[in-house]
Amino acid sequence: MNLPVIKIENIKKSFAGNDILSGISLEIYSGEILGIVGASGSGKTTFLNTIIGFLKPDTGTIYFKNKNIFEMSESSQFRPVTEDIDEVKRTFGFAAQHPSVYLNLTVFENLDYFGALYNLTKEARLTNINTLLDLVELDAARDVLAKNLSGGMLRRLDIACSLIHDPEVLILDEPTSDLDPILAKHIWGLLQKINKRGTTVIVASHHFTEIEEICSRIGILSQGKIEYVGTLNELTSMLTKGLQIRIETYPGNYEKILKALKDPLIIEKENRGSEFVIHTSKPEKVLPKILKVITEMDENLMDVSISKLNLKDVFSKLNKKKK
Repeated sequence: MNLPVIKIENIKKSFAGNDILSGISLEIYSGEILGIVGASGSGKTTFLNTIIGFLKPDTGTIYFKNKNIFEMSESSQFRPVTEDIDEVKRTFGFAAQHPSVYLNLTVFENLDYFGALYNLTKEARLTNINTLLDLVELDAARDVLAKNLSGGMLRRLDIACSLIHDPEVLILDEPTSDLDPILAKHIWGLLQKINKRGTTVIVASHHFTEIEEICSRIGILSQGKIEYVGTLNELTSMLTKGLQIRIETYPGNYEKILKALKDPLIIEKENRGSEFVIHTSKPEKVLPKILKVITEMDENLMDVSISKLNLKDVFSKLNKKKK
């Protein structure tokens, strides 16, 4: 496993007496894509802004690894983000939920301006700009005013601006908000390309399908804490070791069906209103019994599927588990 690049130790943050972050401890590893998921208002934006040093936690500390201190010991290479702002700016790139580029500047001018803010030389800026325009596929639009870009192109420009200084870590808050599914898929693909270049990526989103597809690990933020973090398979194993059978019938007397289903191979039964779900490690043995019960109860089978739990299922079940 790669070494940590960020260490978060018991951070807490409140606003107007309301606890937003309630004691989060987490290590983020070099080279990974870490996804942070949570319901609206769960504190995702506050968490990201605290990691990068925009907000100071009330208690706790966030440490980042200063890659330039090779002569020091491993432990002393970590510094609090609040005590070395200049190095934090060099280490991190940040793309907020809404693009922060200048609409009356061209694509090239935006990148050049942000490069100048990081005190890059003219030569370094030009080199990085050309590399980034190719990476985000905006080379043909380098002289187009930002206000004339499509939503997806504007988002790609914003991400490119956050990468102009070649940061070790890229942090993104809802990078595909307000984008249609096709444009959103393009952005998620871009994040994978950025990660393959060696950049550690931290992304907060409520798009479960995309998060589970691209992220190395996933952290679930709920009630101010990240108590569950791991790969999708690790998170799934916390809930069930089996697969789920989803079944929809008509007229759908699911409570009656579930009551009649008694089998030691059934781990869990759920009535979801529009369907019922059976969790089992032996779907090939359980499914025929389910179909037999359905037939005996004069139910019409409308749909059936067997699958692993997805991130949406995991998120829902873990949140229910906490209540």
